[in-house]
Amino acid sequence: MEVEQIARVRDFNRYYTQRLGMLTDRFLGQDRPFGQARLLFEIGDGVSRLGELRDRLDLDPGYLHRQLRDLADQQLVHLGDDTAELTHAGRRERADLEARSNAGIAALLGELTAGQRDRLIGAQEEIRRVLRAAAVIVDRVPPSSPVARGCLARYAAELDAMFPEGFDASTLTRPQDVTGTQLLALEEGVPVGCGLWIRLGPGVAEIRHLWVAPEARGLGLGRKLLGRLEVDAAARGITTVRLGTHPLLTEALALYRTAGYDDIGGYSDIPYNQLAFEKALVSRDAAGPGTGRAAGTRRSPSASASRLGAAASASRR
Repeated sequence: MEVEQIARVRDFNRYYTQRLGMLTDRFLGQDRPFGQARLLFEIGDGVSRLGELRDRLDLDPGYLHRQLRDLADQQLVHLGDDTAELTHAGRRERADLEARSNAGIAALLGELTAGQRDRLIGAQEEIRRVLRAAAVIVDRVPPSSPVARGCLARYAAELDAMFPEGFDASTLTRPQDVTGTQLLALEEGVPVGCGLWIRLGPGVAEIRHLWVAPEARGLGLGRKLLGRLEVDAAARGITTVRLGTHPLLTEALALYRTAGYDDIGGYSDIPYNQLAFEKALVSRDAAGPGTGRAAGTRRSPSASASRLGAAASASRR
């Protein structure tokens, strides 16, 4: 990561927040700072629980309480034991904020040509996608955990609807058969992807059930999960990884081929694994200084197939 990149992101953040007036104590011309105005937006028209507000905005509990108390003193918010609700005055204030915000953005866009507006909106959408990708947390989870099994259930349900032959959920890897690692991807605490690997034999593993939820696709999460699984396997002595997939999963096929996987002969009796792939892994130590992830070296399909042997027969699902 370059120092210049960090500096440019910080410079953009300063310009953006200043351009929108977020640093003033009179946000959008009202007599309150941005933080309190944002709370009026977030509380909305109904009753909001304080814990949900705190989690959604990632606010310190003490800070949140002080801001809400200030709004209550202005008779804009009614506070319950663990709730916040806008008063009639608060709803009028929120409506005024909406109008002022819309007018401010309209004035900004009005200074641009149609092409510039399209470029701005497109750039904002791309920034949002990249920031979402950066915010997704990928971590190991116990294979028997309800959240892990729930993610696999979504994976199975999607394949069942997609495959002409359906998908038998009983073919999912059982928790006790996960001899490697199961990973889960979380966006704001919600599971949006998963994957796991198991040992097939000495130095050989299989990656299974790599899946990204529809709402998180396009963020590069599939590649991120695949890379983390490879790194994890290589760190535990795995030198070769295999995987099988269905011809209908075209995006998965493109991912595997661009990630350095070679087509090989079938090694599994699972009917959905109609195409099979293999990749050699290089451990971090073997890859040399500065290598941040397991590196893949391409292998010819014929060489890959010759290594199926006993390890393939050890595969079970």
